[in-house]
Amino acid sequence: MKVLWLCNTMLPRIAEALGEKAGNKEGWLTGLSEQLLTHASDNNIKLGVCFPILKNDASARGETGGLSYYGFWEDTANPERYDGGLEERLTKILEEFKPDIVHVFGAEYPHTLAMTRCIKEKDRLLIGIQGICSRIAKAYMADLPEKVQKRCLLRDFLKRDNIVRQQQKFAARGQHETEALQNVLHITGRTKWDREFAEEVNPEATYHFMNETLRPEFYGPAWDMDGCEKYSIFVSQGNYPIKGLHYLLRAMPDILAAYPQAKVYVAGDVITRYKTLKEKLKIGSYGKYCLDLIRENNLSDRVIFLGKLNSGEMCGQYLKSHVFVSSHALENSPNSVGEAMLLGMPVVSSDAGGVSSMITDKKEGLLYPCHDVKKLGEAVCTMFGNDGRAVQYGKQAKERACITHDPQANYKRLLEIYNEMTEGLQA
Repeated sequence: MKVLWLCNTMLPRIAEALGEKAGNKEGWLTGLSEQLLTHASDNNIKLGVCFPILKNDASARGETGGLSYYGFWEDTANPERYDGGLEERLTKILEEFKPDIVHVFGAEYPHTLAMTRCIKEKDRLLIGIQGICSRIAKAYMADLPEKVQKRCLLRDFLKRDNIVRQQQKFAARGQHETEALQNVLHITGRTKWDREFAEEVNPEATYHFMNETLRPEFYGPAWDMDGCEKYSIFVSQGNYPIKGLHYLLRAMPDILAAYPQAKVYVAGDVITRYKTLKEKLKIGSYGKYCLDLIRENNLSDRVIFLGKLNSGEMCGQYLKSHVFVSSHALENSPNSVGEAMLLGMPVVSSDAGGVSSMITDKKEGLLYPCHDVKKLGEAVCTMFGNDGRAVQYGKQAKERACITHDPQANYKRLLEIYNEMTEGLQA
């Protein structure tokens, strides 16, 4: 069986073959692909991967360790724009590799829609839902003040990318996503929320449940209360409104009133840089809003931006922190929550989207009503104030995550889906 993956990123094995720096995105794809390749003689699968690159480079194709790879040019900086030329580029890859099944990871990309338009036999195509852009667009403003939503700082003006425009981009991607899902007969997902969405947009498609395997660094290490910085909060990213960093910043005065030692560590882009003239000119509206909240609430020495971290550094920061917080305005099944659970950390999360399919409130962590800043603060304080409960939640979270993110089980489930699809083709 020949299976072609369509991914939004270059796998590390391919990056090494091309002499490129491996990215840190979608690390779970690496583990899954390595299992397919390692057991190729048993599973009888020939795997190929195609992925976007930033230039039309014919050399970005070949084979490494039994994996065929094909780079194709795509304007990844503007994923809301559909490029009809993708159809020709992907058709050439299909003609060369001749797959039995095409598995697309993520419904929201232009290349996904292009692939669904390229393939006439829709029963050979499988799309895995990641985020749901049409729903994200509706939730994108995340209770920001209207003046923050609509203002346009210099950076926003030059990039034509203020918060309203960002929301519009997600809405455009959502339209492409919906059309792509309507063009297939097989969809994978992992939460009650994404299943309901899939059945709404395409009731004729078969929904295949499949959990995700996480980055390998998170299998093995275990969080320990004695080894963490007490009263520290870790947030995996806060780059834009939907991630909800501002909710936590608004909750911090209540948290600090009870626990004055509390600190927040934020991984990812440092969106609040504002010291030099260049930084002041480059700051975006959301970054400025978060900076204003930090200043208004006297949080300058309480909120530490860590910058971009690799997988090992991320894992280390989870382990050093007292509580992991996911204050997203909307999410399907955030891998960051899964990683924290897999490490056995105390987790506080908004009850957003599909999160309740990952974690049971008051058993594997604490869920609070989305957008409720007061409840967010109370949940964090509950974790800080009861070590026994926090440890127990973390232990139970790890037990569940070891099942949800079991690499071997998820690999077997993937093979089952591929076999179900090929049996349907032969029938």
